[in-house]
Amino acid sequence: MDLLNTLVDKGLRRETPTRAEALAVLATTDDELLDVVAAAGKVRRHWFGRRVKLNYLVNLKSGLCPEDCSYCSQRLGSKADILKYTWLKPDEASRAAAAGLAGGAKRVCLVASGRGPTDRDVDRVSDTIKAIKEQNEDVEVCACLGLLSDGQAERLREAGADAYNHNLNTSESTYGEITTTHTYADRVDTVRKAHAAGLSACSGLIAGMGETDEDLVDVVFSLRELDPDSVPVNFLIPFEGTPLAKEWNLTPQRCLRILAMVRFVCPDVEVRIAGGREVHLRTMQPLALHLANSIFLGDYLTSEGQAGKADLEMIADAGFEVEGAGEVTLPEHRTGGGCGSHEGSGCGSHEGSGCGSHEGGGVCGTVSASASAPAASADEPRPDLVAVRRRGAGTDLAPNA
Repeated sequence: MDLLNTLVDKGLRRETPTRAEALAVLATTDDELLDVVAAAGKVRRHWFGRRVKLNYLVNLKSGLCPEDCSYCSQRLGSKADILKYTWLKPDEASRAAAAGLAGGAKRVCLVASGRGPTDRDVDRVSDTIKAIKEQNEDVEVCACLGLLSDGQAERLREAGADAYNHNLNTSESTYGEITTTHTYADRVDTVRKAHAAGLSACSGLIAGMGETDEDLVDVVFSLRELDPDSVPVNFLIPFEGTPLAKEWNLTPQRCLRILAMVRFVCPDVEVRIAGGREVHLRTMQPLALHLANSIFLGDYLTSEGQAGKADLEMIADAGFEVEGAGEVTLPEHRTGGGCGSHEGSGCGSHEGSGCGSHEGGGVCGTVSASASAPAASADEPRPDLVAVRRRGAGTDLAPNA
């Protein structure tokens, strides 16, 4: 296809595709899907080889959020039967992080529900960052605490944080349909605060909330303009007890097209498959590694993920390798400072959502339908794959890592 040849050439040169080209990727047919994956895979391998970065989520404070994000199991008014607990102590969070690092993760993402941190909260998280880094000097730490006030990003940076996550989630034109208690502009402002403080910015999206192709392209082009080092791609988990519980709009093929489009628009940034990969990609997860160079290991914020051992086996079986702690994730031209931070401008050329996993995202991978049940079609809802997290942080049970 001339389209794919053009997109590969642009990706290798870090040139921005046109909006029409990005939309065309989403409009490709199932017969063309493997060609799309192969083309985007060339761009992925050019900038990241066959390395897969592992990230590990620690939910520092779960539930009871005053915001009304429709996708989130921790939202105001949520009836989802999730774990609810207040702040983990630094030593508790450090022990939780250690499990993920032992499983091969090189980045720990510290997430807390809420509109944004108070100064006291920043102190708590700063103590937690220090506790983790005392035990693991080389670990990358990303904080995800919601909307930041002036000076808070700088304090997190001084405490040892390497990155800050705050997702745009959806296009500016539809943002008000998803959340009313804060604005799209509030989110953009927080990403810019992280940049200005010298933190590596992490910002992505959630697909599957009923958005159009145009909405998806809009948010990815907005992300490119903001220039995060990491772009997490979440696939909505329709969590029972949330307003979007009935939104089952994704197929594995659709997810692969979305990941390919993100890779073409942001060729040289870390594209991370975040919440929802087990529910929506299912047996197609290994193909997605040809598009993204980063995943979460084990469980998510409020739901269970595929077993950590299965993640590692999947990576090896697909011919990829886990990125080591001593390896730099980003290409050299983007590593001017901080944790693989940007030097130029532009993403690629130049629920807060939990550090890339929306707060209600993730899924069980270990929960399966009865062996006697008929096989589900690709576009059939799979609530059987969604399980509330009952282990790890905030419980007495061992984490999944």
